[in-house]
This record gives sequence, structure tokens and C-alpha cells, in this order.
Amino acid sequence: MGMEQEKIVRAALRTIKGVGSQHLRQLIAYFGSAVNAWEASQSSYLQVANQEKWVGEILRVRKTIDLRGIEEALNSLGIKLITPDETNYPCLLAELADAPPLLYYRGQLRGDAEVLAFVGSRQATTYGKSAARVLARDAAAKGIVIVSGLARGIDTAAHQGALDSSGMTWAFLGCGLDQVYPPENRRLAEDILERGALISEFTPGTPPNANHFPARNRLISGCSSGVVVVEAAEKSGALITVDFALEQGREVFAVPGPIFSPVSRGPHHLIRQGAKIVEGIEDICNELPARSKHVSRVSCNKELLPKETEFLEGTEHLSILQQLSDMPLHIDQITMHSTLPAAVVSLALLELQLGGKVTQLPGQHYVLARGC
Repeated sequence: MGMEQEKIVRAALRTIKGVGSQHLRQLIAYFGSAVNAWEASQSSYLQVANQEKWVGEILRVRKTIDLRGIEEALNSLGIKLITPDETNYPCLLAELADAPPLLYYRGQLRGDAEVLAFVGSRQATTYGKSAARVLARDAAAKGIVIVSGLARGIDTAAHQGALDSSGMTWAFLGCGLDQVYPPENRRLAEDILERGALISEFTPGTPPNANHFPARNRLISGCSSGVVVVEAAEKSGALITVDFALEQGREVFAVPGPIFSPVSRGPHHLIRQGAKIVEGIEDICNELPARSKHVSRVSCNKELLPKETEFLEGTEHLSILQQLSDMPLHIDQITMHSTLPAAVVSLALLELQLGGKVTQLPGQHYVLARGC
């Protein structure tokens, strides 16, 4: 069975209540593919997660799901599917341990693109919107893809700035791609499709619930080399995105604002904490690491990982090497067959890569390096 069927089955599993990206990753890691999971026996499922409600739901409804109907419905909406091991899946996002095993998108993606995220207040001032629009315009003019969340305020300004210079921009949505939120950005969404993409990890029909937006924000930072904050209150979704960016080893930039404005407090706090201050596009471009240096950059951010991962013993490396061969193995499979925490496995694989013993393939698959 080909990749297209694998993607359709992943989409079918995502329509089942309780099966999110995390559970889909778990199924793929255990069974080797979504197709295998779709055809697996009840006893096999219970070994994955004994008595879990979402497992019971799969067993109850999978025979009633029409795979061809799902494919036709997606085609009718102009929605395409992409997985982490495909070339055009955003490359930095594919490197994350929690990369969505399936993204829905409309428009065009470039997996090798340099990507810069813009986040900020929905209640943006004229100054903030102007700053975001100009910075995004100048970055897009240099060939950088501008990514944001299509929200009111700073997000809207950043997308518009990219379009001003005929650059590429991506909008990650906190709902299914059969709808646009907020509705007043419907025209902007259509304009984005001319030069970029609308992307979501949520199935069509999913409403824009508040609890979806943190997951959406994690993808915005995850696919980007850096995150630019333009206006944010002291407690805001933009600062949650910054937390994700730091966890993922991304650069953080902040645009200063008027001292009398409450939406200046977020960026000013970040600057005091060490974020790069931005007065023009060169302040950003001078700091963005080359994609070829991404692995080294993440390895230098160990303070962002749990303390127990800071110094790995040779036994941890050995336990992982013993699992690997010339057959690609997904990071989730390595973790499931290890007694080590996921963060330790991730860091060990990183160190083994840097030591030339392990090679990472697209989609977070690993093999022994040649000669090992």
C-alpha cells in the first residue's frame, strides 16, 4: 500500500473521537504504519493501551468509516495531506519528537524554507501593526517564509506584510481547514493561498475552540527558526508561544514599544530576560542560524531540557545503538522500547548524531551511520 493510502488512513484515524496527534503517533510507532494499525486485531490494540477509551472507540467505529469517502471529501475541499517523512513537510517541525504525524493544508509548502514566526496581541495598536507589517515585509523580501496564526492584530499584519512583498506566508489554524477564524479574515486567507498555505493538524469540521490554540502555537514556533514578538500583555498567548520556542531551541526576538502601552510589557519583559531587541530586519537576519547549524544550536540549549538529560552516560548511548540498524526506526519506537525518558532519548540521539554514529532521516527516523 502506497503513501497516499497511508495518509488517508491516518486521516481516518484522526476522525475518531479521542484520537489526536499524540495517540496517532503512538499507533504508528507500535504497528509500524497507520495501515497496519487500521487492520490490527483487538488483542493487539489492547497491548498498546489497555482499556483506554480511545482504543475502544477505534475498535467500535473503524469498520463503519469509508476511506474513499474521506478522500473524496478532502479533495472536494481542496485539502491535501502531508506527513513528516515527505520533502515539503516543514523541516524544523519534522525534527521535533512531537511533530504531528499528519498535517492538513491548502496551498503550497516548502520543506526547506527558512521560516520566521510573528506573534503578538489581537488588540494591537497602530504602531504594533505597522511594525509587524514592515518587519514581515522586509523578511519576506529576503526569501524568508512568514508564519503566524491568522488571528486579529499582529498575526494579520504579519501575513499582510509578507504579501506586500509577494513573499510566501503560512497560517496555522486552530480549527479545521473547512472554516476560517476569525471570519473577517476570509479574504486574507484567500490571498494567502495565492502565495503560501493554510495549515492545520485538526480534522475538517473541528471548530476553533480555545483549547486548540496552544497546540496551534506550538506548531508555529516549531516550524520556525525564530519567533518575533510584537506587542503582548504580560499574560498572553504570544508569551505561551515563546515558552514553546525556548523549549524547542528557537531564537526569540522582541520589538520594543511605548512605555505607556500595556501591550509593551510582554516584549519588554522578554528583552530583560535576554530576547534579542529588534529595531529593523537586520537585527533578525543577523541572528537567524543557518539550517545546517540547527542541530548544533539545539545541542547548545541543554539548559532548556530537564536536568537529568544534561550529562548522558555511555550506557544510555549503548542502549539506543543496540536498537538501531540500517533499517529506519522512528524516535517513538526507540522510546517505547527503551527504559529511558523521552527527553533523554532525544538528547542521546542528538549526541550520537554529532558523534557520527547515527544518521537522522526525514520524519524523525534514525539509522546507524555507515561504518558503525
